[in-house]
Amino acid sequence: MFYNRKETTKGGMRVRGKPVSCCFTGHRPAKLPWGTDESDERCLRLKARLREVIARAVEDGYTHFICGMAEGCDLYCAEAVLALRGRHSEVTLEAAIPCPTQADGWSAAQRERYRRILAQCDYETMVQEHYTRECMQRRNRYMVDHSDLLIAVHDGLPGGTRYTIEYALRRGVNIIDVPIEE
Repeated sequence: MFYNRKETTKGGMRVRGKPVSCCFTGHRPAKLPWGTDESDERCLRLKARLREVIARAVEDGYTHFICGMAEGCDLYCAEAVLALRGRHSEVTLEAAIPCPTQADGWSAAQRERYRRILAQCDYETMVQEHYTRECMQRRNRYMVDHSDLLIAVHDGLPGGTRYTIEYALRRGVNIIDVPIEE
């Protein structure tokens, strides 16, 4: 089940579509060398690289971005897209939410960040109504199935990010790998 809870459009036109859509995958703080310390120089450099890669994607014609809204790299990417929207009104952001309780176990500050980003999204797609062990993978497949480009922040280790990259490869989706500094 995939449904949208927010159906806004830009200029009266539907803007979602695979040829102009890009999604993100990346690690949560537990797998990042700096953890939750976003003031770490490596994190700041990663965020700068993500802004550059996303800006280049916009220059290449990608205007719709799909974010899985997980802590860490997903939220870094969403914030980069939102910052770009000020200069590129054609850019849209879709939150692909695995289930309504996604952020329930997060810190208060991270839940507020999640809500702030969500409020600025053009679309919200709820992948399923209740949490199951499979809902994160369903969310990842939804994003890949609706995109022509995947921007991935990955360290090569097994997990959801690698699964998403492998799925994108099988589906013929273009991938930009953004490495993590150790």
